[in-house]
Amino acid sequence: MATNAGGGGGVGCNDPDDPMYLLQIYPRLATQASTCCSLRVQKNATTASVISDAAATLGLDPGGLYVLAEVKESGGEEWILEAGDLPVQRVLLWPRKAQEQHPQSAGFYFLLQERNHDGSIHYVHLPPSSKEQEVQQLAARGFLPPPQDDFADLCNLPVLSEDSILNNLRTRFYKKKIYTYAGSILIAINPFKFLPIYNPKYVKMYENHQLGKLEPHIFAIADVAYYAMLRKRVNQCIVISGESGSGKTQSTNFLIHCLTALSQKGYASGVERTILGAGPVLESLRAFADSLSLIADGHEFYICLIILKSLTFELVRPAETVS
Repeated sequence: MATNAGGGGGVGCNDPDDPMYLLQIYPRLATQASTCCSLRVQKNATTASVISDAAATLGLDPGGLYVLAEVKESGGEEWILEAGDLPVQRVLLWPRKAQEQHPQSAGFYFLLQERNHDGSIHYVHLPPSSKEQEVQQLAARGFLPPPQDDFADLCNLPVLSEDSILNNLRTRFYKKKIYTYAGSILIAINPFKFLPIYNPKYVKMYENHQLGKLEPHIFAIADVAYYAMLRKRVNQCIVISGESGSGKTQSTNFLIHCLTALSQKGYASGVERTILGAGPVLESLRAFADSLSLIADGHEFYICLIILKSLTFELVRPAETVS
C-alpha cells in the first residue's frame, strides 16, 4: 500500500517547470503501520518540508517531532538528515533504478522516525537481524571480504575445523578443483579420471609465478622448486605422500613432465622418457615393499621423493626417486 502526495515546499517560490523527484518514505512509528508514503518533490525541497508533507499525507500530529533517515541497504545503516539538507540530492546519487518506484527490500529509501524531547531517536519495530545478515551487510560495505563458498588455501578458512576442511575440499572437488593449498603444501584428491589441466598451456601459465597467486596446481609446486633451485643453487626435494591408490605415481609423472618442460624449454629430449620409464620399476619395488610398508591407522602409506639437483646448464637429469 502506498500513499502519494505532490508536495515539495522548499526555500523560495516553486517553479512549476522544475522537474519533480520521487521520494519513498516508510514511517517507523509506534502508531503507524509500515506504509510507503511516496512524495514527488522539487530539487530544492528541504528535509523539514519533506517531513511536513509526509506527516500531512500520513495524517500524523503536525506538532510531533520527526526525523528523516536515508537507508541505502534494506536493514542497513541509517543516515539522519539535518533539517536544512536536501533529500533529492541524496536520491540523485543513487542508482538509476533506485530513483524510480521499487520495493523496500531493494534498499534506497527514507525512514520517518519520531524524535524524543531530549533529541534522541525513538526506535520502534526494529526487525532482528541474523548473524548471516550482519555478515552480508558488513561485506557489502567493505568491512569484511565477500563470502566465499570455497577457499583455495585452507589457511584462509574463517573457521578451522575438521568439518570445515572436509566441506571445503568436497565443494572444490565437485567443481573439478582437485588441488587445494594448505600454506605451501598441496593437497590433491584423485578424480580417477583425466582432467584437461596438464597441457603445455598450463606449464606456461604457472611458470615463474609466486605460490598462491594462481589456482592451486601441481605445476605450481614444480615451478617453485625449479626456480628455487636456479636462484639458490641448492638441491630441492619434493615429497609426495598418500595412501595406496591416492595418485602418487600419476602426480610424480605430472611433476616430472612439468620439470622437464621448464628445463628443456620445449626442445625434444629423452630425459623425460628416461625418468618416466622408471615408473614400472618403482611400482614393482613398491609391491615388493608391501610387507615392509608403514602402517598408519590400518592403511598402507607410501612416500615418494623427487630430488632436483642443481646443474650448471639448468637441465633436469634422471632424478633420485625413492618409493
